Amino acid sequence: MRDVAIVAFAQSAHRRRTDELSEVDLLMPVLHEVLGATGLKANEIGFTCSGSADYLAGRAFSFTMALDGVGAHPPISESHVEMDGAWALYEAWVKIMTGEADTALVYSYGKSSPGRVRDVLTRQLDPYYLAPLWPDSVALAALQAQALIDAGDTDEAALAEIAARNRTAAVDNPYAQLTGDVPSGDHLVHPLRTGDCPPIGDGAAAVILAAGDTARALCERPAWIRGIDHRIEAHGLGVRDLTDSPSARLAAQHAGAFERPVDTAELHAPFTSQEVVLRKALGLGDDVRVNPSGGALAANPIMAAGLIRLGEAAARIHRGASDRALAHATSGPCLQQNLVAVLEGESAHA
Repeated sequence: MRDVAIVAFAQSAHRRRTDELSEVDLLMPVLHEVLGATGLKANEIGFTCSGSADYLAGRAFSFTMALDGVGAHPPISESHVEMDGAWALYEAWVKIMTGEADTALVYSYGKSSPGRVRDVLTRQLDPYYLAPLWPDSVALAALQAQALIDAGDTDEAALAEIAARNRTAAVDNPYAQLTGDVPSGDHLVHPLRTGDCPPIGDGAAAVILAAGDTARALCERPAWIRGIDHRIEAHGLGVRDLTDSPSARLAAQHAGAFERPVDTAELHAPFTSQEVVLRKALGLGDDVRVNPSGGALAANPIMAAGLIRLGEAAARIHRGASDRALAHATSGPCLQQNLVAVLEGESAHA
């Protein structure tokens, strides 16, 4: 086993629309920043892995265009996942653990503004029973929220408090798309109001991973990945208990999250109701600071928001604001797929 750490993190300012920018234009400043933080050059990276979705871009193999921002010549060791960048980070972590690389660049991006996200995400559903009905992502999240209310796990007032806390925390995040007061508004899809739902926007993020002494040389206080795991729920929503997330709990268990308390948790909960589910599944008490960045309720660039949760947790360790943090990413309807990582600073490791 090798010690692997996140040694640098960068992200774009998240905006509702970036019509004037291509994916490469959106990504390049982020790549320059994250490489600049370590002093590495692109040709000194052992492995590169990205996460994005062709459905958002509207064309096949769109990720190959983004490689222009990385520089694929001379030839590099490169891979791509049609998932959130958090899963690209997992692949890069595996690559380093096997000894095939000592450093890795992981990036992801998403431009949600050109299309209708609620329609695009229906393509994730079961193609025989669910997708033909076109239930969009907000409607499915509303079913989950109503199930939680019916079970007595939350109510609309509690959901509003979650939205307010996340948006208030985002005031200190210069990259957030939405900050401050949450408008009351009417129900978007009952029982969810606009403030209970994530903003639609464009953005990108990148991290650099490194092993052992290389990580220590590149970063004053590396965020060591003490455990990482991902699991998936059944594809059929009708066979799931939407008030719970066994896959998130199992991923956390295998990542070592329950071995010692964490002081911070960055949860990829695009809807307020999903924070309720995750807090219960991950056993997070009031003593844990949840989403100090504002989370996905402040900025939710699809395919990058999960990687940002890992990056934000690592950044807090880098600057000494956290010693042991949990980072979570999700993909699919109603928390269908979940990834959990536990990060620690050098002092916690010692």
